[in-house]
Amino acid sequence: MFYLHSRLLERAARLANRYVIVPAEFSGTPGDKDGVDGKVYGGPRGREDAEAARAARAVGSDKFKIAKVKGSGGSLTALPIIETLLGDVSAYIPTNVISITDGQIYLESNLFYAGIRPAVNVGISVSRVGGDAQTKAMKQVAGKLRLDMAQFRELAAFAQFGSDLDKATQTQLDRGTHLQEILKQAQYEPMALGHQVAVLYAAVNGLTDMIPLEKMRDWEESFHRYLAAASAPLLETIERDKRISPESETALKDAVSTYNASWQ
Repeated sequence: MFYLHSRLLERAARLANRYVIVPAEFSGTPGDKDGVDGKVYGGPRGREDAEAARAARAVGSDKFKIAKVKGSGGSLTALPIIETLLGDVSAYIPTNVISITDGQIYLESNLFYAGIRPAVNVGISVSRVGGDAQTKAMKQVAGKLRLDMAQFRELAAFAQFGSDLDKATQTQLDRGTHLQEILKQAQYEPMALGHQVAVLYAAVNGLTDMIPLEKMRDWEESFHRYLAAASAPLLETIERDKRISPESETALKDAVSTYNASWQ
């Protein structure tokens, strides 16, 4: 899937704008029939045409103003979806689609059927916006997440051909499977920023490595309830400041450790 380039979105929004010339004392948002000359100015040069028409009123042109018509304008988002042949991402994709997008999200059916949803291949998905769309708190806990997950996928594909793995490799694989499990999001269950940051902090820093993989979903659900009951001020601070201060990090680490000690 591809997100359309922001410049094209801005141009599309301008095409949707419509303007009328109204008296300077006019208040509110005008409709199509409120123009003093009975005209509606639209298109890519709608604003300029309306200004020219107002200026052409040689007598008392300062008694009029330009106003946008009610219900016009706004923004437009296009989301092209392209199916690659047999999942071959190197297959031909129209160059004009690639060149006008702000990034691409590559989805894999085998990830979807394995229960990884959204089934995003983090290794070859691309975002030109990158971390600019993230809060500082999210950058702090997930700065290496994409790279770690891409390395885990490659290591997992390689490890299936061998039975003997050193301790470091096995630890990395275990960490990756826990990260993969924690990234699964249930449908229609949005999560507040504070909760996202807390659970990612725990997983990225290895504080969930000792949890059995089949118990990760139960661990996460109980952890969210624990945070809401025992660490509400901490969550409020993270959501307000949009960052993790040294004090908040200490409190977050203590909260995870305390919860893990009592979790069954």
